Amino acid sequence: MTTDPRDVLRDLGAHIREQRRQAELSVRKLADLAGVSNPYLSQIERGLKRPSAEILQQLARALEVSAESLYVRAGILDEEPDSDLMATIRAQHDLTVDQRQVLIRIYESFLAENDAT
Repeated sequence: MTTDPRDVLRDLGAHIREQRRQAELSVRKLADLAGVSNPYLSQIERGLKRPSAEILQQLARALEVSAESLYVRAGILDEEPDSDLMATIRAQHDLTVDQRQVLIRIYESFLAENDAT
């Protein structure tokens, strides 16, 4: 079964919008942080534009999320094994945005350390 590319774009856009909201950022602020225009970011969030890998990386950096997680959503990379854990951490609304980001950074640092050894 093939996934409709429009569905992939809508899912990616919804995911970016949710990450932006969880980070408590306006469209304008995220656009500024990522170095893209407000209209372009709005089109990405609505699933109307397909961002390049470079734009996804800029958005990930601005949102302080893994670029790989956005690549997976965009269909650039295959599903990563830790994505369920990341989604669980991000869904913990009883934690502050800062607390969730710290947990994600700690987890990613452990992964990076293990890859280095």
